[in-house]
Amino acid sequence: MKRRLELDAARGLMLVWIALTHLPTVISTYSNQPFGFVSASEGFIMLAALFSGRNYLKLAHREGYAAMGRKAGSRGLRLYGYHALMLVLAFGFLAPLAGTGARPAVYNLLDFYFAAPKRAVLDAVLLIYKPPLLDILPMYILFAMVLTPLALRLGEKFGWKFVLGPSFAVWFAAQCGLKRAVYLGLAHVVSMQIPLKNMGAFDMYAWQFLWVAGLWLGARWARNDLPIEKWARRIVWPAAGIAVGFFALRYAVFPNVQPAIFGVLFDKWHLGVVRIVDFAAVAAVLVRFNHRLKWVAVRPLVLLGQASLQVFCAHLLFCFAGLALLGSAEVVTGWSEGALMAATLAGMLLTAKMFEKSAKAGRPRPQSPVPTLAVGNGSAQG
Repeated sequence: MKRRLELDAARGLMLVWIALTHLPTVISTYSNQPFGFVSASEGFIMLAALFSGRNYLKLAHREGYAAMGRKAGSRGLRLYGYHALMLVLAFGFLAPLAGTGARPAVYNLLDFYFAAPKRAVLDAVLLIYKPPLLDILPMYILFAMVLTPLALRLGEKFGWKFVLGPSFAVWFAAQCGLKRAVYLGLAHVVSMQIPLKNMGAFDMYAWQFLWVAGLWLGARWARNDLPIEKWARRIVWPAAGIAVGFFALRYAVFPNVQPAIFGVLFDKWHLGVVRIVDFAAVAAVLVRFNHRLKWVAVRPLVLLGQASLQVFCAHLLFCFAGLALLGSAEVVTGWSEGALMAATLAGMLLTAKMFEKSAKAGRPRPQSPVPTLAVGNGSAQG
């Protein structure tokens, strides 16, 4: 399986989808999981893990696992820098705006900060306190720095069943309340001064399974052993039936996206089993008919996907701006809504273009080939 621009475009599309969902506008009501019990977060995490598995394993094969570990560490530190910048803007820019009481949405976003500012700053630096909108990056950082090199090394040395099996077991435990159990257990050992609800909506014990699955697929891709299109052809019609069924269920029975009844099966934050099945089914259909979707690989989306993390952080800036514009209203409306959405998409694309230029500037220029004499068997030696 060769690298395809469609995958970069898919990441770009996920970023646009995430931005439209996060912005406090009327559009967010319609962009929130419109295709069934699946969101852009699953696609964003899976594609990031897929590329990480492929690229890091190739690096390990070329330069060794130590080099892979250093690369993962440096990338994680860079991500941590982005996250720290977002925290500075949230605490330094948004928090003062909410001090007047005229912006309840901002206050709700940073409620723990207003309750205990010093503690909130310390816990945020330690990736313990994770306000809404700022809770996916800490999870991503830990997956990139710790889980990726560990899983790739163990998978390649002992076999991926010894990685996927324990990962699935942790996911299953997460469905049974592992996150809360760990929190209560730690509370008996150390003083937990932060409520569980302020430690991030995403359950890392559950979402790590999607990341590990993506790493496994990426590792197979690196070895040119990923017959994913063959798999998709075999299951496309059952997968299509599942996708259509959950789509109908989403609108006909559970229009509120995350139903209270059987909630553990549908829960986004704990990555319920319905979400995994629905995501796998939709992914299989898309892979099967990817040749009909090549028109999606337009340059703007490809650029967004190739600078996905920088673009993700850029969209948060506009989400902050939207919350500042919101005041006491529920959503931004009128011309402000259109201006906010246009500025967000333009800012995301500008960020991607800036990253592309900086990446090109950092690449070594190709050297002119030096002609060599044929030696022995008539082949050029160089």
